[in-house]
Amino acid sequence: MTRTSALLSVVAATLLSGACSSLGSELPDEPPPLASMEEPPALFDEPDDEAMRAELPLGGYSGVHVTDGRTSLGGLGGGDAPHGVLVQRVIENSPGDAAGIAAGDLIVAARRAGASEVAIRWPSEWREFERTSHPGEAIAVVVDRAGVEDETEVVVAARVRASRRIDVERVREEDRVGVVLRSATQVEARSAGLGAGGGAVIVGLAAESPWRRAGLRFGDIVKRVGSEPVAHPQIVLNAIREADADDRLALQIHRGGSEFEIEALVSRREQDTRRVSIPFIYSYGAERGESETSILLGLFKKTTTKAAWEWRILWFISFGGGDANRLEEVQ
Repeated sequence: MTRTSALLSVVAATLLSGACSSLGSELPDEPPPLASMEEPPALFDEPDDEAMRAELPLGGYSGVHVTDGRTSLGGLGGGDAPHGVLVQRVIENSPGDAAGIAAGDLIVAARRAGASEVAIRWPSEWREFERTSHPGEAIAVVVDRAGVEDETEVVVAARVRASRRIDVERVREEDRVGVVLRSATQVEARSAGLGAGGGAVIVGLAAESPWRRAGLRFGDIVKRVGSEPVAHPQIVLNAIREADADDRLALQIHRGGSEFEIEALVSRREQDTRRVSIPFIYSYGAERGESETSILLGLFKKTTTKAAWEWRILWFISFGGGDANRLEEVQ
């Protein structure tokens, strides 16, 4: 290869690279976070309601402590719909211990005498079933142990002290509604007629969220979606994901001691034109507030951001500008 041809190859490679956008070519796997999501700092922490929690009626006691069944391989019934609740520990000599329930078991259902069986999928459902059982009452509990279901009887005792505070969970939805939810505290859940850890408290809303337009506010508790009680915020997320764009979800809301229903729309992400390219002639790209336009293999090139801009002509002549460090004077 002669020096001339080698030089031409270098120049051609340089020109081709100039025609390509510097924004990169890999497509993102996940949508970007919503820039308009509003999460009031006052709602980052749980409400200070410990004194009120200590005054709640104690209810029944089984000695069986449960957690989310999705943490167990045996409890996965489809990813977001657990098969049951995982027994985390059983207090020695408690009613649950006497019934033979052990850590690692899955509680999948419970039944009171003369009543229908109730499926148990979320910890709040078990806690509410236990709390509303009377001392001395015998309840039938269906337990899954290593894939084999069996039924045992738990004779509920009277609780002598308040249960430990339940850790709340916080979840985000940024594709259809633009909402941040957390599970309700024991005080909030009891006021809404839910089990501890149930409900979905609204603690974040995007500026353009259809739920904001429907009248939902920070601090509202979603009790029911359609006909399904919200035993965990995941139930709300599932309903949002399963709905089509522009569908309406019927929400039962608890707000300040009153309850009402709202039909709230489900939306979708807006789409932006990120890139346009005509090889060797024109290319355009935009990402994260920066845009770049190139004409004739970079012969003319313009790059802009929210605060600055730059022109490049003939590949080596460039000039630019942007925001100054002062405001314009007004008359």
